Amino acid sequence: MTMRVVIGISGASGAVYGVRLLEVLAGRDDVETHLVVSSGAAATIEYELGRTLADVTALAAVTYPEKALGAAIASGTFQTHAMVVAPCSIRSLSAIANSANDTLLVRAADVHLKERRPLVLVVRETPLHLGHLRLMTAVTEAGAVVLPPVPGFYVRPTTVAQIVDHTVGKVLDQLRIEHDVSPRWAGPD
Repeated sequence: MTMRVVIGISGASGAVYGVRLLEVLAGRDDVETHLVVSSGAAATIEYELGRTLADVTALAAVTYPEKALGAAIASGTFQTHAMVVAPCSIRSLSAIANSANDTLLVRAADVHLKERRPLVLVVRETPLHLGHLRLMTAVTEAGAVVLPPVPGFYVRPTTVAQIVDHTVGKVLDQLRIEHDVSPRWAGPD
């Protein structure tokens, strides 16, 4: 059975997390990706990765415009396995926590919460103030998983790509998708 996974890429720094997740899932026959990219993310992708939006959208099975509130992923009747917002800006976190469904990214996240489907938010901000923490608490209470991209150095990464893959592996674990993207801890040598 093919799993439908919705991926949202917001305008926060760290577009590499969403793009790498798309790359990993694009190589799988058992996953169908549905992508929505915020307008801010398009600029971030180009600036941080030197890639065009067309390069990134080509990795997804289906892509939706940010303002397409009538899209399939805006309805709970459209069956999906899970959604990931990577990276998730504080603005997107706030909109999701407050059900401010003015964009498709936020509406799709809201659908996942109301339908009790997994929603993983790769919140990319530091340091955090009390307002950020309260928003994280609110989305966690609503059923989301807040997964900041915090590297695990026990895998002894030697490249930025390995650090990114560690976080992508953590996201895939939350989705219950088997992978070998990043090594797992097996105890000390």
